[in-house]
Amino acid sequence: MNTTRLSLYYLATYLWLGGLALISAPKLSAELMLSNGDYSAIMLRALGMFMIGLGIIVVQVIRRRIMELYGTTLLVRLFFLFCLMTFYLFSEDPFFLVLFAIVVFGVMLTGISFLLDHQRGEGISHH
Repeated sequence: MNTTRLSLYYLATYLWLGGLALISAPKLSAELMLSNGDYSAIMLRALGMFMIGLGIIVVQVIRRRIMELYGTTLLVRLFFLFCLMTFYLFSEDPFFLVLFAIVVFGVMLTGISFLLDHQRGEGISHH
């Protein structure tokens, strides 16, 4: 599961960087992600807080090599993709498409890595 573990660095990086950007410069961050919506700075900062919180958990999954949660990171992100597309359809705000693109790239990266690791016999072994 080494390749899958490495793919999670992308997830941890965008969660941390995106979260820090939203906390420190919420309006600028939303603008850079092509937002045309009117979101309060405090709500954008709250989003950043949750992103950093998830980033902390992902870093621990990577650091502690908790292979049992690698697949869970895929399932959670598939749920996020569904939500992000729904948010875009309701709002027509490109912000959600930018987030969708960032997340979908990570899902593809982890998904392909997960499949390759399993084909090589590096899957989770249950004792």
